[in-house]
Amino acid sequence: MKKILVNDGMSSEGINILEEKKFFVETKHVPQDKLIQEINSNQFEALVVRSATKVDKAIIDGCENLKMIIRGGVGMDNIDVEYAEKKGILVFNTPSSSSTAVAELVFAHLASMTRFLHLSNRLMPLEGEVKFKDLKKSFSNGTELKNKTLGIIGFGRIGQELARIGIGVGMNIIAHDLNIKKTKIELKFFNGQTKEFEIKTTNLKEVLSQSDFISVHVPKLSKKAIIGTKEIQMMKKNAFIINTARGGVIDENALMLALEKGTISCAALDVYENEPNPSIHLMMQHNISLSPHIGAATIEAQKRIGIEVANLIIAHLK
Repeated sequence: MKKILVNDGMSSEGINILEEKKFFVETKHVPQDKLIQEINSNQFEALVVRSATKVDKAIIDGCENLKMIIRGGVGMDNIDVEYAEKKGILVFNTPSSSSTAVAELVFAHLASMTRFLHLSNRLMPLEGEVKFKDLKKSFSNGTELKNKTLGIIGFGRIGQELARIGIGVGMNIIAHDLNIKKTKIELKFFNGQTKEFEIKTTNLKEVLSQSDFISVHVPKLSKKAIIGTKEIQMMKKNAFIINTARGGVIDENALMLALEKGTISCAALDVYENEPNPSIHLMMQHNISLSPHIGAATIEAQKRIGIEVANLIIAHLK
């Protein structure tokens, strides 16, 4: 019987599929320092992780029985992919399963920021009873998303899903991607009708300077941030920026300074440079909308991820 260690959790749908195919699935979380011993003593052949478990060279070298590593999600910066593949280990992720969840979270943050919900939800419990009219006045100059320009940096699956929602809301879409020059975005409506929109990508400077709202969807491939002081200074003064990709894609110190000085209007973060201990200074900014790395954390997305993981294991671990 093939044995699978699911170390950071997986949906019951995925587990059931594997068990029906006679795989043994262990779902208890093993601490990082006990991982090699656990994998070897139980002869696990596949390791399924999310973002909590790091699969580095030590794990890869120490687990000779390991044949597959699967990241239940998109980013694989917690896995030494190149080294694992050199050692003959199959490495996969599930890039398509969480696209809708992440894209919808971006729009949740956009709606929150443009109507000051991130602030009013903090202040209403404290001051709503005695300062209702003052708060109403403070939050009465919100802005609408329709007819605004949404800039998307990284136009893969999530970026394209974000474009679909933006087009549906009535936004103008511009995008930047190093590998995609143009693509067709198909909208599917409730009555079965469809409509296609062709979007050509452009350079980063144009996206930064022309967008009212900017959402970043690129992996963290180096120590250097993609959005730093120079890039932030290219943005409109009333622009908003959202990062649901990876901590460190945006330079947090540069972002805090820009928010404090009013260089840009607002920011939203779901990911942070120092997870799970993000900067308290960053958390306390008044013009920032925050969530604790929940981009793919919907019931529907986790179900899809579990099923995709199970199918990958069945297809490759025979």
